[in-house]
Amino acid sequence: MANGEETSLLNGRTLVANPTNNPVAASHKTSRIGRRDHLWCRRDWFTVPPGVTQMADKDDIKDGKTFYEDVPAKNEPFFLKGSGALDWGMQNRLSRIFNPKTGKTVMLAFDHGYFQGPTTGIERLDINIAPLISYADVLMCTRGALRTSIPPTITKPVVLRASAGQSILTELSNELVAVGIEDAIRLDAAALAAQVYIGAEYEHKSISNVVKLIDLGAKYGIPTLAVTGVGADMSRDQRYFGLATRICAEIGAHYVKSYYFEPGFEKVVAGCPVPIVIAGGKKLPEIEALDMAYRAIDQGAAGVDMGRNIFQSDCPTGMIQAVGAVVHGGEKPDQAINIYEDAKAAA
Repeated sequence: MANGEETSLLNGRTLVANPTNNPVAASHKTSRIGRRDHLWCRRDWFTVPPGVTQMADKDDIKDGKTFYEDVPAKNEPFFLKGSGALDWGMQNRLSRIFNPKTGKTVMLAFDHGYFQGPTTGIERLDINIAPLISYADVLMCTRGALRTSIPPTITKPVVLRASAGQSILTELSNELVAVGIEDAIRLDAAALAAQVYIGAEYEHKSISNVVKLIDLGAKYGIPTLAVTGVGADMSRDQRYFGLATRICAEIGAHYVKSYYFEPGFEKVVAGCPVPIVIAGGKKLPEIEALDMAYRAIDQGAAGVDMGRNIFQSDCPTGMIQAVGAVVHGGEKPDQAINIYEDAKAAA
């Protein structure tokens, strides 16, 4: 090296000590790491003033003294049914979906377009859904809707619709896994969702789809929601939904979306070892939708996943707030409807 410059190698990088073109470095003595006060590493050089110890992270270390030996370590059980043995990441995501204080959730579903197209109330996702986001606990949608129409600044958890492959013009049960796990991670999905069609033509395929998602999600701590679809020849009763929800839980789904029905819904909830959230289903008069939600919660449901009964309402913002009051606040339908009416009057 010219002008008396010294070089050495550290982790494969060329170091130049006390370069002559560095007036500050030139003012101090040179040494190797631990001895040199100055090192020049291509673009980076640092100075250690004389007399200063170079291992600052070891300065002023104090031994721990307060260990609270008389206080037992806390190991609180996880609040959600059937989820106590899950890993931390899985439980954390479920805690974003279900409110830890109430154990319940209000999911806003607007994934209908993946097989129905632009149905009433969600013709423009950017206009129809945006005003509702702040009132929902969770958004349930497709990755296309998320990327094109939902602001990335939101902090709400997303349950990602991960099955597709058919339309209202064909056999609904003939679905496939439509989202790769890497893309779900890129989208920060809190859970993956797929349909299970017990009793339908492609029952086996739909179960296989959910099993694939459960296994893929388990690698990365992402839970799976199994959505029960009703076969064309099956009755919406305790026997059918008891069968469908139990199958979903037994194959490893972390929670299940099903329909509310009477009588016997409470028995289906009791017989399913993971949480059940109810589907809103077809559009009902607001008071009837609130009554359905109230009955479901009263009989053990862990929340609702509503779409049409919210975004097809005359006042969607008022309706989703009323649903939230029922689910989280225990409001009765005749009380919660006032929230809807007040919001409608103010709109």
